[in-house]
Amino acid sequence: MDQTTPIVLVPGLASSARIYAPVIPALWRFGPVTVANHIRDDSMAAIAGRILAEAPPRFALAGHSMGGYIAFEIMRQASQRVTKLALINTQARPDTPEATGRRLGQMERARRGELRALREESFPELVHPSRRVDAEILKLVHAQDEDVGVEGYLRQQTAIIARVDSRPTLATITCPTLVLTGDADNTIPNAFSKEMAEGIAGARLVILDRCGHLPQAEQPQATVQALTEWLAS
Repeated sequence: MDQTTPIVLVPGLASSARIYAPVIPALWRFGPVTVANHIRDDSMAAIAGRILAEAPPRFALAGHSMGGYIAFEIMRQASQRVTKLALINTQARPDTPEATGRRLGQMERARRGELRALREESFPELVHPSRRVDAEILKLVHAQDEDVGVEGYLRQQTAIIARVDSRPTLATITCPTLVLTGDADNTIPNAFSKEMAEGIAGARLVILDRCGHLPQAEQPQATVQALTEWLAS
């Protein structure tokens, strides 16, 4: 009898399938792996609905950063289809007015053709301090920017700004859940990961050492270990 479970991975803002490349080979033995396309719509409801329309009937779901926001919306729309949930460097909270203001400024710069420059400027805060001069990870960031494109980036930011507060629905999540974060995530502090883990019954919290907001690239082996233990549980 086939015991494999399809796995759907959702990237973050200005991110593509490339971010999951270091971990997909290890996940494949648990079941077929799909990386969702999340750049075609400008609301969380529409993004989640399209992913669900294209996903297998039942699947394990992992979302990174913005992908976590999408994962919460998928759970609201069709929790019965999700067998396991992994929330990677994300949060359940909605945007703050300050965050929205920053996003609007970033969107305006992207419209002016400054997406690459914007991402390069933010790179030091995106990763662990030891990775701030890591040319390979910066190259990955720029490649993903090109994958997503300006219009995709604008749609993503629009969806992020309007996302709802997922904290009230944390207690409704009953599938095996992993909450994964880095000890030096300056983009989404791991205090928000602790909040999610405390709000989801039985959730397992893993905080990776010497890791910022991009664990798949910064700490691939530790990320693989956490994800394979989640899938095997």
